[in-house]
Amino acid sequence: MWKKITGVRIPNQSPSSQWDITIQDGKISSVDPHDSTAPDSKTSDTLDGGNRLLAPSLCHAHIHLDKCFLLQDPKFKDLQIERGDFKEAMEMTGEAKSRFAEDDLLRRGRQLIEESLRYGVTAMRAFVEVDGVVQLKCLGAGLKLKEEFEDRCGVQICAFAQLPLFSGADGGAETRHLMATAALYDKVEVLGSTPYVEEDEAKSKENVDWITQLALEHKKHLDLHLDYFLDEHKQPLIWETLKIIKGLKWTGNGCKKQITFGHCTRLIRFRKEEWTRLEQEIGELPVSFVGLPTSDLFMMHSPEKVRGTLPVIDMIHQHRLNAAMAVNNVGNAFTPYGNCDPLRLAALGVGLYQAGTNKDAELLYEAVSSRAKAAIGYRFTSLGLEPGQPADFVLFDRMDSGWRCRKSIAEVVYDSGEERHTIFRGRGTFSTL
Repeated sequence: MWKKITGVRIPNQSPSSQWDITIQDGKISSVDPHDSTAPDSKTSDTLDGGNRLLAPSLCHAHIHLDKCFLLQDPKFKDLQIERGDFKEAMEMTGEAKSRFAEDDLLRRGRQLIEESLRYGVTAMRAFVEVDGVVQLKCLGAGLKLKEEFEDRCGVQICAFAQLPLFSGADGGAETRHLMATAALYDKVEVLGSTPYVEEDEAKSKENVDWITQLALEHKKHLDLHLDYFLDEHKQPLIWETLKIIKGLKWTGNGCKKQITFGHCTRLIRFRKEEWTRLEQEIGELPVSFVGLPTSDLFMMHSPEKVRGTLPVIDMIHQHRLNAAMAVNNVGNAFTPYGNCDPLRLAALGVGLYQAGTNKDAELLYEAVSSRAKAAIGYRFTSLGLEPGQPADFVLFDRMDSGWRCRKSIAEVVYDSGEERHTIFRGRGTFSTL
């Protein structure tokens, strides 16, 4: 475990200055100017930063642990995309789920976490599905992986109902029973569902009401996949969802658990007055939104071929909402392209939002780092490294990178490079340096 990281560049400081970070009990204890004239005192618990950029670590605010890499895994090689639409993705994933076994769930999930560590991820909300097809199989594998990686990454498990809770042959009864069982697990920190898969709006509302009550009863965070469509003539469920949550008195009795809404692509059709209404309706509720651009751009389009994902920059700047971006899926029919690197999303955001200034880049970095962590219930921390913050970092580039060495957050967002050293609670967890 490192007690000191010396001679690094840090965000929000001059690129020409160097700093020393002292670590105690897994947190930053001090940030001091580096004295290059002082005698070299290398020890086994000191990491030479080599004038490279040290920044807060990255976070998956929303990633599916159990259905990753299905397109690459030999076990599922017969399941390949032919149409590329949402219906096909659901069908292919359903077929794959019928074949899930603990060995492939652990193999694929372990690969996803290890690849994420390589890119600088030290926290993630990992969704594992619970329903009549997989029973509690995915949950069991997720909990084993959470324990396996607890010294290298904070894996927050979300027991997730991708299938309906109130529709289908049995009216969703089996899935509700299994979700209620999953809620009893202490190490399950989040409950989630997908109201838009229900057969009508009334059942979608029942879905929201039931899963919210379950989360409140067991003191879990709540994560809803919501309003995954673009038809502006169809009313979004966000209004009824907020009404239900407030009616159940989420913030009553000192509840401090987070509410997270994923996808919400219908919101890109909002006009100014609707955004204003959304701010007002949320009020003091601990709500965050997570845009999933790689999945959203692949899956969702209007009849006019309009595509879109949550306008994260505007939501933060103009509407004072907490918003983040996340990978969602890797290597399956919902998202066949991309990898486990959240910074690829930040780079995509430069083009999506025409966000090219240094300040924009810093906000995009926060959207896959500090704001992403806040969206899943972690304490919000600043982009700058300050005493008291967790010692969770990414150190970029090699020591011999010369003038090409990334000196600022903007340079990292524009082109993050491949060489990184990941540090979790002061402990090096992965290095490509």
